[in-house]
Amino acid sequence: MLAVGEHLWGRVDDHIMRMTSGLAGGLGCDYQELCGTVSGGALLIGSVYGRTSPEEDDEECNRRVNLYRERFLQAFGTTRCYDIREQGYGGDGQWPCSTLVERAARILLGVLSEPVP
Repeated sequence: MLAVGEHLWGRVDDHIMRMTSGLAGGLGCDYQELCGTVSGGALLIGSVYGRTSPEEDDEECNRRVNLYRERFLQAFGTTRCYDIREQGYGGDGQWPCSTLVERAARILLGVLSEPVP
């Protein structure tokens, strides 16, 4: 997902690279939690549409994060890392995370670029 960040900002700062490392594999590669592409996508949406103070409105950010989650869920049937890894495309077994990340990045780019009601 950091490739999307680089698309948005240019080079991703080393601190951001370090901060997001623990999101891999459903948090610390235990594969039991939320897929890292969902967490990373929410962070990237926040970087564009999030607020910088409590006085600012974060409604558009939250709408986009919810839309990203909904589209991810439609595409993969779940947001849990383990379940996604085990089902693979069409329920035929494991497939590499690189395939998932590419598809999730396409979903994220759509959510970032389109008007959201």
